[in-house]
Formats: sequence, structure tokens, C-alpha cells
Amino acid sequence: MDAKAINEFLREETIMPTFVEMDARSTLSVQMEQDVRPVVLINTFTVSADEAPELLKAWAEDAAWMKKQPGFISTQLHRGIGDSCVFLNYAVWESTYHFKRAFTDPEFQSQLLHYPPSTTVSPHLFQKVAVPGICVA
Repeated sequence: MDAKAINEFLREETIMPTFVEMDARSTLSVQMEQDVRPVVLINTFTVSADEAPELLKAWAEDAAWMKKQPGFISTQLHRGIGDSCVFLNYAVWESTYHFKRAFTDPEFQSQLLHYPPSTTVSPHLFQKVAVPGICVA
């Protein structure tokens, strides 16, 4: 499912976050079909300043639900400094299979209704890269 299909799926007669792909060449739906272990989800959220508290509440509810799902390892939310209303979620999963199972679960999808109307999200999956002398995979 590409960003357009996700947006249509999620916005049916409701107000949902707007999904924007980080990389049009490798959409989240294409990524979820890959067999990668472990996998890191990077998800950015932008929201209007007055709706930031509502975003934090919705994210906390989602994170609590995700923590109970098989294959979930950890998550951390960050906020841009200053007056920034950009948030970044970093979550680690055992595999793309586990992430996809949780992300596409109807219970999780229904929770997206709790995000404020101005919310834009950009989820993307990553794997560690080894760079000799700097970091290991």
C-alpha cells in the first residue's frame, strides 16, 4: 500500500494523520514486504503548536499498545528543540514481519483517529549499516 492508498484507507469519513513517504522509491508498504531482522522504524510527526499536547497523548497510547506486541523491542520519542513542533520516533523491532503485523492491525489503525487533524507522519524502516572503523551492523 503506497502513501496515497494509506491516506485513502485511513481517511475514510474520518480525520486521520496525513502520511507522507520519506522515500518514494521505497515506500513503507514495499519495505514491510522485505525480510529484515532487526528493523528500525523512524517516524517523523509534524503538528501545529496548539495540537502538540494532543499528539503526545496519542503517541503515548500508541506506544503503550505497541509495547505489548510480539517482536517489539523499544521506542523513544524526540522533539525538535526551540519552538519546534517536529517529533521523531525511533522504534526497534525484531523484524519487518513483526512491525507489519502490529502496524496493520485494525486495533492500531483505529487508534490513529486520536491524532490531531494537523498531524503529518512519515514512517520509514531502516537497518543498521556497517562503516569500517566507525560502526558495526
